[in-house]
Amino acid sequence: MAIVYDIYQREAPQRLPLLGWADPSGVFARRRGGAVTAAAFMAQVKAVAASLPAAAAAINLCEDRYAFLVAFCAIVLRGQINLLPSSRAPQAVDEVMLAHPGCYALGEQALDPAPQGYRQLPPLDAAPAGDGSPWPLIPSDQVVAIGYTSGSTGTPSANAKTWGSFHASNAGNLAMLRAAIGPQFEVVATVPPQHMYGMEMSVLLPLLGEVGVHAGRPFFPADVATALDEVRAPRLLVTTPVHLRALVESGIALPPIAAMLSATAPLPLELAQAAEQRFGAPVLEVFGSTETCVFASRRPAVDADWSLYDRVTLHPQPDGTAVEAPQLTSPITLADIVSLSDGGRRFRLRGRHADLLEIAGKRASLAELSRRLLAIPGVQDGVVFQLDDGDALGVHRIAALAVAPGLDAHAILDGLRRAIDPLFLPRPLKLVQSLPRNETGKLPRAALLELLHRHD
Repeated sequence: MAIVYDIYQREAPQRLPLLGWADPSGVFARRRGGAVTAAAFMAQVKAVAASLPAAAAAINLCEDRYAFLVAFCAIVLRGQINLLPSSRAPQAVDEVMLAHPGCYALGEQALDPAPQGYRQLPPLDAAPAGDGSPWPLIPSDQVVAIGYTSGSTGTPSANAKTWGSFHASNAGNLAMLRAAIGPQFEVVATVPPQHMYGMEMSVLLPLLGEVGVHAGRPFFPADVATALDEVRAPRLLVTTPVHLRALVESGIALPPIAAMLSATAPLPLELAQAAEQRFGAPVLEVFGSTETCVFASRRPAVDADWSLYDRVTLHPQPDGTAVEAPQLTSPITLADIVSLSDGGRRFRLRGRHADLLEIAGKRASLAELSRRLLAIPGVQDGVVFQLDDGDALGVHRIAALAVAPGLDAHAILDGLRRAIDPLFLPRPLKLVQSLPRNETGKLPRAALLELLHRHD
């Protein structure tokens, strides 16, 4: 069983283990057809840590999940901070480097062009034997990562995470997944480890929860099937609505899976039901943010309400919801509007404050408008969003982008007109070949505006 620490009790230790595996010979990762034990993993972490330069922080650019885990722990072991840009695009990396003078970048690939001060990891194929020493201990208040929001609502913002807060947030995720799957399982993830959802479910779970993890980040349905076949049952697929839809529509057969986990974007009920029927496993959805980490879950095919993790409390506000959680030193207010039930242990999401629209006394939400757009037959992908500029009365226009081969804008607007109040019809509505989704399926606002203007 994994070692779980309650770091916020008075008698809590001041230093927490870098690895939570009780058995050093346990299979920590599956990589290139082979198995890597927890002891071998830690030996590689120590070797890489000894080679790192003196600095305050490093940008972790590793694509391979196992390489990311080695680099992440080596950076932590050196007392440095993992910087996790919202994108690994050169501009995003340069902006983070500019915000952290003296930092360097670390990755497993030979990059050309490479960020300033880039260091390439040594080959990780030959795993050294462990030295038998106890796992290193890390101060609970040590900042080990700075994650950046996706920019879906504006400019990406930085969020610092301590090792103690990661221990606390992982305890909630582990308890939820064990209740759904059982005490032992292995993970295949389609999301990058740099994203906070990927960090929680494919980095912290294996580090602290004795959960085996596949090193790859499969993208196409066939790759997902291969990766799942390379890990032991019971299997957990950590994914997004975009990947889940691709799997369902591909018709591909998957090895038996215990559960599918989704986040980063709203999961349509119809998709959750189709995935459960197609693959014979429950679809779980988690709720959280880069600022808070995950603090609630649900099975959307059977329940519209979210269940809070232990010791999480929500406080509805006029402009959002304040979240208290074990991983937070003080409440954080999110823009989400919720209604509580079951004595405050469950909630229903009513929308985001920024998504709520009011025109001529009538109300709607951007999320619901986007759902109506996606429900039109022939629309493969789409989004409705509000523009920054307002008219003479201060009302902000509503725009939409849609991927709908074989349809024209008039047909889509006719479909919307039958489903929503005409006041909320998007003008303009542009047809595009694809939406500018990032690696986790989110839609950065700047990219949406740029694509819209290109089609003016």
